[in-house]
Amino acid sequence: MNLADVFTVLLILVGVLTHFIAVWLVTRGLWPERVERAAEVLGQRPLACLLSGLLTLGPGVAAGIAVGRLIPGPAGRLLSAVVILAVILVSLGGAAGLALRIGRGLPSARDAAEPWRPVLRGGIVLSLVQLTVVLLPVTLVLGAGAWWRSRPGVTPRRAA
Repeated sequence: MNLADVFTVLLILVGVLTHFIAVWLVTRGLWPERVERAAEVLGQRPLACLLSGLLTLGPGVAAGIAVGRLIPGPAGRLLSAVVILAVILVSLGGAAGLALRIGRGLPSARDAAEPWRPVLRGGIVLSLVQLTVVLLPVTLVLGAGAWWRSRPGVTPRRAA
C-alpha cells in the first residue's frame, strides 16, 4: 500500500462522514419537529429505539436485496440500490436526533441564535466516533428506530 492508497481511503472516509453531517443538517432544516421528537425518544427509550431499528432496518435491507434477486439485470440492481439507500437515508434522518442529543450535551452560547449548531456539533462528534466502524451500524439502527418512533401520531411514553 503506497501513500496514494492511504490518501484515497482517508479522503473517502472524510467524504462519507462529511456527507453524514450534511444529511443530519438537512434533516434538521426540513423536519425540525421530527428531529426534536427523535432526540426526545432516544433520550427516553434508547433500548426501544434499538429494537425498533432492528425490526425496521433489517426487513428494509432484506427487501432491497430481494428486489435485486427477483428482477434480473441492471434494472434489478438499480432498484435494489435505491431501496437500500432509501433505508439508509431514513436511518441517517433518525440519527439526526442522536446528533442533536449529543450536541445539546455540549452547549454553546450561540445555540439560541443558531438552532442548527447543536446538530453540527453533535454530528462532528458522532462522525468521529463512527470511525471505530463498530458504532456505524449501531448509529444506523438507532436512527431507524428513532425515526420510526418519532412519527406523527405516536406519543412516546414517559420514563418512569
